[in-house]
Amino acid sequence: MTVTLVTGANKGIGFETAKQLLELGHVVYVGARDVERGEKAAAALGARFVQLDVTDDASVNNALATIDAAEGRLDVLVHNAGILGDGAGDGPTALRVFDTNAVGIVRVTEAALPLLRRSSNPTVVTVSSSAGSFWAVNNPDRPEFHVRAALYSASKAAATMLTVQYAKSQPGIKFNALEPGFTATDMTAGLPFEGGRSPEESARTVVRLATLDADGPTGTFQDEAGELRW
Repeated sequence: MTVTLVTGANKGIGFETAKQLLELGHVVYVGARDVERGEKAAAALGARFVQLDVTDDASVNNALATIDAAEGRLDVLVHNAGILGDGAGDGPTALRVFDTNAVGIVRVTEAALPLLRRSSNPTVVTVSSSAGSFWAVNNPDRPEFHVRAALYSASKAAATMLTVQYAKSQPGIKFNALEPGFTATDMTAGLPFEGGRSPEESARTVVRLATLDADGPTGTFQDEAGELRW
C-alpha cells in the first residue's frame, strides 16, 4: 500500500486530500501541529495521526521517525501546511509566514528524503499558489492581479522555486507544485473576495499529482488544466 503524509491535514484542502487518497487505498498520515484537532481529523477519516509543526525541527524529525518506525518508507509527501499572514507587514510576521510556507518545506523534505528514497515511486507535491507567479500577478485578466498579500505571495513564489530546485537535485523523486484554485477555506475567509470552490474540488489536483506514474512529470507548476506559466 502507498504510504502518504499530508501536512496541515486537519482541515481544508489537506483534509480533503487525505480523504481522497484514503479512498484510493493509501495509508495516510494526517500531520497537524494541534494534537487535539489532528487526532479528531484522523479519527473522522480513518487515517493515522502524527503531530507535525512544520516550523519546529524536533516536531518534524519526530513525525518522520514515527512513520519510519511504522512503515519503513514514505511514498508520497504532500506539503499542504500554510498560512496567509495577513495583518502587519513587519519583520516578525514576515519571518512567521516564510518559516511556515517556505522553510517548512525544507524542514519536512530534508527529514523525509531518506524515507522517500526507499520508495519505488517517490512523489512530493507542494500546494503552492499562482499568487506567487510573476506572470499571474502582472496579468490584469487574472484574479491574482488584485491580490494584495505581499508576504503570502512572496512565500509561495519561494515554495514553487524550492519545488523546482528539489526536482533538479533529486532526480529520482518527482517534485511538483500546484495552484489549487481559489477555495473556500478558513484561510481565504479573510480575503476581499466572495465564494470560492469547495476544498473537495481543489484537492483533486493535489491527488492527481500525488498519484503520478513513475514516469510522470517533475519540476512543474500546475493547476487542474495542466502546466502554468510562472
